[in-house]
Amino acid sequence: MADITLVTGAAGNLGRAVVAALAARGGTVVALDRVSAPLEAMVAGLPGSGHMVLAGVDLGDGPACEAAVAAVMARFGRLDGVVHTVGGFDMASIGDGGAELFERMFRLNLMTTVNLFRAAIAAMRPQGSGSLVAIGAMAGLKAPAQLAAYSASKSGVLRLVEAYAEELKPSGLRMNAILPGTIDTPQNRAAMPGADTSGWVQPAQLAEAAAFLVSPAASGITGVLLPVTGRG
Repeated sequence: MADITLVTGAAGNLGRAVVAALAARGGTVVALDRVSAPLEAMVAGLPGSGHMVLAGVDLGDGPACEAAVAAVMARFGRLDGVVHTVGGFDMASIGDGGAELFERMFRLNLMTTVNLFRAAIAAMRPQGSGSLVAIGAMAGLKAPAQLAAYSASKSGVLRLVEAYAEELKPSGLRMNAILPGTIDTPQNRAAMPGADTSGWVQPAQLAEAAAFLVSPAASGITGVLLPVTGRG
């Protein structure tokens, strides 16, 4: 039976690329997002069969994450991997970036990771195996100007990955994070119209890294913060 991997934000630029990479390797994908119609169309076009759609899931809600993981376990009896691509980005100067911005960045980037991973770990621990991948950011290592809230939230994701990875070692579960550079998406191109995009990292490149980290080929890798930055 193919590996069962849950991909969040599956309708987004990076999520779609991860879903495609996993399906191309013969895996079974659980595509999760808040939207429905794009997921159904995407999954219908994937190679293989047995893929699952979970739409309308709010990852900011812990019980909703538990229900989503329970649905996966009810259908397949196990969960082998999780790739969490959901997150948000915003920037502001010191004078403009108040508490609301920090709360929003922490909800989108850190708390969705906490909620999802806690639910997934509870289901995966009895298996004695499994891999979880978070999407961090290079800004989580060193914050640029005007990215205090975003960088702080992504730094929280990286510290979570490090701490959880250590705690999970005896259980056989692995946890790692990918640190993208600027991702080549239509949204980023629109936001930075004068930028040199030649060195931006492609969603497919990040997807290949995620697919590797959840695969048995990476069975000896845990607690790693992997930069995938293209040529930027």
